[in-house]
Amino acid sequence: MAKKMLPAAANELLSALLHTGTTAPGRPPRAARSSPSVVHRCAPPAARLAGAGTTLVVDVDGALLLSRRSLFFAYFMLVALEAGSFLRGLALLLLYPAIALLGAFCGLRVGTFRAGRAVLPRWLLEDVAAEALEAARRAGDPARVVWASAMPRVMVEPFLREYLQVPAAAAVAAREMKTVWGFYTGLMDYCAATSSVLTKNAAAGGGVDDVVGFSAGGSMAEFLRSPLASICKELYVASPEEQSKWRRLPRRDYPNPLVFHDGRLAFLPTPLGAVVMFMWLPLGAVLSVARLAVAMALPYRYATALLAATGKSWRLRGALPLDSCGASGQLYACNHRTLIDPVYVSIALDRQVRAVSYSLSRVSDMLSPIGRTVHLARDRARDGAAMARLLGRGDSVVVCPEGTTCREPYLLRFSPLFAELGGERGVVPVALAVENSMFYGTTASGWKGVDPFYYLSNPRMCYTVEFLGRVDTATVGEGKAASTDVANRVQRLIAAALGYECTMLTRKDRYLMLVGNDGAVAAPPPRRQVR
Repeated sequence: MAKKMLPAAANELLSALLHTGTTAPGRPPRAARSSPSVVHRCAPPAARLAGAGTTLVVDVDGALLLSRRSLFFAYFMLVALEAGSFLRGLALLLLYPAIALLGAFCGLRVGTFRAGRAVLPRWLLEDVAAEALEAARRAGDPARVVWASAMPRVMVEPFLREYLQVPAAAAVAAREMKTVWGFYTGLMDYCAATSSVLTKNAAAGGGVDDVVGFSAGGSMAEFLRSPLASICKELYVASPEEQSKWRRLPRRDYPNPLVFHDGRLAFLPTPLGAVVMFMWLPLGAVLSVARLAVAMALPYRYATALLAATGKSWRLRGALPLDSCGASGQLYACNHRTLIDPVYVSIALDRQVRAVSYSLSRVSDMLSPIGRTVHLARDRARDGAAMARLLGRGDSVVVCPEGTTCREPYLLRFSPLFAELGGERGVVPVALAVENSMFYGTTASGWKGVDPFYYLSNPRMCYTVEFLGRVDTATVGEGKAASTDVANRVQRLIAAALGYECTMLTRKDRYLMLVGNDGAVAAPPPRRQVR
């Protein structure tokens, strides 16, 4: 159906424009180039690539990616939406492919553009053909593999370097975006891929005869229009029959695991998907406000039933923990998926809880249906005292020891502070899983004040809450166990319940990867003291 809305000819036209180096109206056509003298209808065998002087040119768009350029629109739409705005995305949808580059890039600031590193790799990794990647790895020298793409360098190179572990010595043949005063113009400079490959090949003692191309049957015509095709003596083209047996690269086989990614969209914006999203936006905005009003105005038991009818549901897996009693409250430690994790713990328990957080926007704090959040200051003594006061007066406290959200099936390192505060009651681990259909309710680079509205505007979403067995923390106070050991144990219990993998990555690692800073926030004002 998507093909009906955006014919294949549109993607072919864009591919032709990118490959032939057309960067602006009126540019004269390039001279015809020679084609490879030998074309093999198969993937390159290991014996052919084992030579020390052989250079392999991999057609990233046609061979490495299973979509074979059919998702060009989706990748440019991601740039337009995540690095730009909904208005930019709408213009791209209406005028594609005529303004694919202008619509996606024109006016974006070079210094803050991080979609190529923080957003696109997630979707590109899901499109990698395991067999094509294995064929490229057969090259005797990884530094003599040239990765050729019709997409701009800022879109494809971070994915190749960081997640497919393409070495720095290997060439990435992609076009450069023109810039003016620190902004992208939407036009591309001609990338002298041919001369760079010849220079690289000659420096290694090889010649033009040593260059071998690797593409796919449905994309051979586009690859032959690229500058690099003229220096390939041989071209290996995977047949449609061979490609039909290729499979997507499993997550466990990613050369570098994808732990962090950013962006608001929880789906790949194909033409049909983008149309549906823009049609849903007005209704989603109204629905988010209505859902929020219901959650804040009605008791849990009535609000959850009414919200479930609108597509906002939750489910409890397993049994509830025993109620806390006495002077000491109960501490719950959960993994962090969105900013409303404590809300669903409170709903599952059917009673109010107090949430503690290192950073939360004032908008999200005011809209919280479980009351004001206690802000921590990243001062161990001060934060520990604040949480101890809450527990001492009998409040149930929910803490997310990861310190930041993670969307993928991984758990970040758990801060051990909570393990020192459980006392005789211990700590109850809570495993949380969330399903989003259209938007993510978290972001590292966007405005956090609209996070709850993005989450509540999803057509459908579901939280899964599972309370695990209570973990004894009294041994920490007695000096018989280290708080880090208890924290690691809680992390492993939650990971096992969810089928996730434990890591030692931290909040700082996430922000350095996605935003380029350590994610530090200013300390909260004194008015947030706990009595």
